[in-house]
Amino acid sequence: MTENNPPWIRICKLEDIPRLGARRVDQPQGPQIALFRTQDDQVYAVLDACPHKGGPLSQGIVFGHAVACPLHNWTIELEDGCARAPDKGCVKKFQVKKEGEHLYLNALEINVIET
Repeated sequence: MTENNPPWIRICKLEDIPRLGARRVDQPQGPQIALFRTQDDQVYAVLDACPHKGGPLSQGIVFGHAVACPLHNWTIELEDGCARAPDKGCVKKFQVKKEGEHLYLNALEINVIET
């Protein structure tokens, strides 16, 4: 296994996440991750904690390729994980891939396996 070919963990099917919706990936050890599906079926994975006050982004409103934090309405761009100006800060992004109808996360990034 190389950096270009990491181990992938199957998380769910694309249809398990509604368009303009989210799904939280809870892990007993490791980060809580939010998967987002846009209207055009792009899928993004970020840490489920707003960089402002840690609000659960998975409970926010998805619009375009962004999500609004449910606590203080910060807008987080899903493509880069950064807050829109004038707000500042970024949330960690995770590699996600679509293969057929399934979605996968990079296991090395989410601490599922030891490196």
